[in-house]
Amino acid sequence: MDDVNTYRALLEQERSRLEDLREGLTEATEDVEREPTGDPGAGGHPADAGSEMFERSRDLSIVQDIEAQLSDIEHALDRVAKGTYGRCEACGREIDPERLAARPAARFCLDDQKEAEREVHLS
Repeated sequence: MDDVNTYRALLEQERSRLEDLREGLTEATEDVEREPTGDPGAGGHPADAGSEMFERSRDLSIVQDIEAQLSDIEHALDRVAKGTYGRCEACGREIDPERLAARPAARFCLDDQKEAEREVHLS
């Protein structure tokens, strides 16, 4: 592993970016229990309620994806601390530095990542 500090900085930077995104979206999803404004008696339109529900659902899905990415980053930072960062969790080979630069939380080499994605699609 060339410069673990460079990868640690990339992971920290990505974590900060994702936390900022999550914070902005969390406000939008906190009021999921709130009644939609599509009540015709309150001057709303039923289509507005559907749009609001869709947007809240979409935002919640994005927040869940961000949480998963943050978990991957924490896992990668743990591997940095243990000295195993940059090694494929499946085969143990070194992960290409270009892959780590593009995706610092990568857990697998490209070959094993492709295999894992193939298995997911077959299931």
